[in-house]
Amino acid sequence: MDLKKLTDTLLSSDSIKGLSGLTGASDLDVKKVLNQALPTLLDGANGQATNKDTADGFATALSDHAKSDTNDLTNFLGNVDLKDGAKIIKHLLGSDKDSVVKDVSKQTGVSKSKTTSILSGFAPLLMSLLGQQTNEDKDSGSDIGGLIGSLLSNADLGGILSGLLGSDDSSSTKKKKSSKKKSASDSGSGNMLTKILKGLLK
Repeated sequence: MDLKKLTDTLLSSDSIKGLSGLTGASDLDVKKVLNQALPTLLDGANGQATNKDTADGFATALSDHAKSDTNDLTNFLGNVDLKDGAKIIKHLLGSDKDSVVKDVSKQTGVSKSKTTSILSGFAPLLMSLLGQQTNEDKDSGSDIGGLIGSLLSNADLGGILSGLLGSDDSSSTKKKKSSKKKSASDSGSGNMLTKILKGLLK
């Protein structure tokens, strides 16, 4: 598994444009929301995969989503059901969903309703690509948690940080204020994003 390859696809121009068309948000707003939220969503996926109470169900969900054809991202995203996507976000973020959406909205300057729509449209793509990469490595004998752990352990953190914190997101970074409350979506800063990604490697 290759996290850099995964994030390159998730944050590609086709993905951004597809989500923009689906949600009515601008390309820039979509990119800002995804840059803020992706580490938190990966953290949620890792949690689902490694929790004994959710691992089996999550593995089944990944397998189902892996069957989707993502070769044409524009077409794939154009057919996403936002209601189903919202359910995926709820599973990945659990009780933190509302606070994560609120914080991402605050950090990016994108409305909460648009942030919710973007994440809901993005979630099925994330699940499909995770499922497909998991299927590619299923012969390794590892369980889903081990496979996602392998995905993250092979990450080029420096390269991923550069990709996630591109120049288009500089405005949201400048808006960030220090706070005593540590939120999962505070990943707008390099230090917090590094902490989240490295935490997934444990």
